[in-house]
Amino acid sequence: MTAKLVVLYTQPGDAATFDEHYLGVHASLTDKIPGLQRWESARIVAAPDGGEQSYFRVAELYFSDPAALQAALGSEQGQAVTGDFQAIAPPGSRVFVAVVDD
Repeated sequence: MTAKLVVLYTQPGDAATFDEHYLGVHASLTDKIPGLQRWESARIVAAPDGGEQSYFRVAELYFSDPAALQAALGSEQGQAVTGDFQAIAPPGSRVFVAVVDD
C-alpha cells in the first residue's frame, strides 16, 4: 500500500528567496531520504475554482508503505528535512500523510 507525504506551502513573503532555498537546498536534502521511491514538487499557479490561491507550492513524497514513510521521517536525514521545513515553511503550511488508492 503506497503511502505519501503531501506538503502544502502557503504563500511566502519573498517568493524568489523561498524558491532559491527550496530548489537549491531543501530539494537536495529531500533526495537523500532513505526509502524514498520518488518525489515531485510543483508551484501552484492558479485556482480554477475561483477561490483564494492560498498555497504556493506542493510536494509529494512516495514510499512503499506507511511503515517506510514513518521510518524515513525518523531517520537522521528525515529529521534534517523536517528541520529545514520548519525553518522555511511560511505560517499555515501543512503536512499530511496519505495512502494511495491502488
